[in-house]
Amino acid sequence: MGTAQRLNSEFRIILASASPRRKQLMEMADLEFEIWPSEAEEVVNTTVPEKICTQLARQKALDVASQIRTYNETHPDLTVETDILVIGADTIVAKDDTVFGKPKDEEDAAGMLRSLSGSTHSVFTGVTLVFMNGSGRVGEHTFYEETKVTFYPLDEDDITSYIRREDVLDKAGAYGIQSGAAVFVKSIEGDFYNVVGLPIARILSEIKNIL
Repeated sequence: MGTAQRLNSEFRIILASASPRRKQLMEMADLEFEIWPSEAEEVVNTTVPEKICTQLARQKALDVASQIRTYNETHPDLTVETDILVIGADTIVAKDDTVFGKPKDEEDAAGMLRSLSGSTHSVFTGVTLVFMNGSGRVGEHTFYEETKVTFYPLDEDDITSYIRREDVLDKAGAYGIQSGAAVFVKSIEGDFYNVVGLPIARILSEIKNIL
């Protein structure tokens, strides 16, 4: 039995994200899951990229785990005891000492793309896995994946055209490598799907090692 099939048979899998890209990658891995977005306020106490994304991923996963535990405790007649796996993730882009999350508006998005033009940046995705049984949270595991991406030089027309045709405000670094920004990319070092938003192969590998 493969890892995905084992997870589907042994766990109720919860994705703590409403990202359509993460949903697609989970489906590509043949995982059966529910979507339960986190409502946690994002709080970080560091400027180190890999620590930022792992802190946020952990906050999201634990928030959803807490919501599930509360629901199960208050609706015992509506729930069935089963092991639960909550997957939380957060993706950021970093170049030198600057961290890029989601842009606040199109002007901010244009500034991000100018900063990334003609240079190499890193995409970090933090992931937290929370394993729960019928009595609540019993364990967690956090890690991150880094992928280096190099852009060709972008001119103002490239940037303006891209922002006009793409929804850039929900993407870290103001670009989606799986869509129109593919033409910006000169090279990639590491996991492509990590840049999309979820290092799905690494997740399955980490779970396999845990189980």
